[in-house]
Amino acid sequence: MSDAAQPTAAEVRAAADAVKTALDRHLRAVERRTGDDDPAVFDAFNALAAAAEVYDELLYDRHDEVTPFEIPAAQDPLPPYAGPEEPHAVSVLIRRDYAVAEPARLLAQAQRVADLDPDGRDDEAGAGVHAALGVVFGEYEADEIASRHLEFGLEEGDSTLWVTAVDDLPEPGEWLAAPFDEADPALVVCRFDVSAVFDEEDELDGDPDGAVPQRT
Repeated sequence: MSDAAQPTAAEVRAAADAVKTALDRHLRAVERRTGDDDPAVFDAFNALAAAAEVYDELLYDRHDEVTPFEIPAAQDPLPPYAGPEEPHAVSVLIRRDYAVAEPARLLAQAQRVADLDPDGRDDEAGAGVHAALGVVFGEYEADEIASRHLEFGLEEGDSTLWVTAVDDLPEPGEWLAAPFDEADPALVVCRFDVSAVFDEEDELDGDPDGAVPQRT
């Protein structure tokens, strides 16, 4: 960075003061928390994370120095639950991401499916990764693929599961074209996220699965 673009010493000092203010705000919010999903605590956490990140960057740019703290990413909290107290139905929204880590393994698994199909799917199975994904995901349930993903040459990415309350089940076929468009965070009964960003924290806490419940 050029000297002209470097932050001033006053800017670095102001950023440090902002961290101190954010620390005090976060502590006050924690001391006064009203529950596990208290929005004041989440807001204070995010403000502290943002202030610490700014200070860390300015400190490095001005003095070529870093802080000894790992700056957490800002959390995206659920809003307070606003659904029915006694839901008559629930919708379960699931997203799982995979990387195609071993294409050859995926193609081999698709070929095995094709070999067992009396109608024959050799053309599909051998047409490349795109077609092999269609064969595999068309043959196996999503939960089975999740438990056996390594066999299919897949590598797990982030995943999330939301259980949302609804008064009544929608009409058949009503939401199939856009299944997540009407998901309302205020109606989430509970949510479980799994991500590599939680791995280090969860290992320290003794939770190897990395599942982070957002509301129970």
